[in-house]
Amino acid sequence: MNYKLLHIFRNTPFGRETFLQSLYFCKMINAYPVVYIPKSDKFLFYFSNDAVQVDLDSSYLSSPDTARGHVEALFEEMALSPRFYEPKNFTASSLPDVSTQFDYFACPRSVSDMSSKIGLGHIGPKVRRIVKHATFPVLMTSPVFKPWKSISVFFGGSRNAMTALKAGVKIAMASGLPLDLYTLKENQGEDHYRDLVAKEEIGEYASDLLRQWHFYEKADFDAMLYDVPHNSLIVLGAYGHGVIKDILLGSKLEQIQSTVTNNLLITGPHCSVTL
Repeated sequence: MNYKLLHIFRNTPFGRETFLQSLYFCKMINAYPVVYIPKSDKFLFYFSNDAVQVDLDSSYLSSPDTARGHVEALFEEMALSPRFYEPKNFTASSLPDVSTQFDYFACPRSVSDMSSKIGLGHIGPKVRRIVKHATFPVLMTSPVFKPWKSISVFFGGSRNAMTALKAGVKIAMASGLPLDLYTLKENQGEDHYRDLVAKEEIGEYASDLLRQWHFYEKADFDAMLYDVPHNSLIVLGAYGHGVIKDILLGSKLEQIQSTVTNNLLITGPHCSVTL
């Protein structure tokens, strides 16, 4: 299957770094990057049960005469064929409707107004709604281009954590990179989590690809974050129970994105991943 990732291009040095990360992600998993160069500072994502208006800051509209050329040059640098997205429908003349028929979507790392103040974009809290309703995993890129050499899945035992594990296994299979699991134990022994995975269809694939499963006590969250390799893609579920319980409604994602520089691939409650 030809998987596609949607990237909203920002024609700035920071935007170049995040786009390079999207291109690298696609190259590693043999997916097609599709670029939308916005002509207005907002657009609508229509999901099955919600419409999310994404507000972009003015930097996304910088130097429109050079944006396409910069995108094509970066495609060439990563030896990938250029693909562009143009909205066909508009809710208003300056409010395009952007398709949600993609397999991945790349977002800036900003998940709060606090992070937007230090130049990480102004999508901010809208990321929560995108992840909550998206049927695809959301890639939150690192602040600068950072190649990754392994996949680290945060697994807490929830149904959504199982979706994150499936996404991690899928990427490990496509990229040929090693897979590691990280679990904070919540009043359960290690065998409990191993049994949960073993009972699922994904269990056999995970077992074959798994390099190491790391277990931590619940109070050791900071230690776990430090132990994750700096050059690893972190895959985690949101709005689940266990290690990532209601992560996007609380402080853990803020702690993660302000502590690690890794790229984050997040699966929400409506995300569907097929191998």
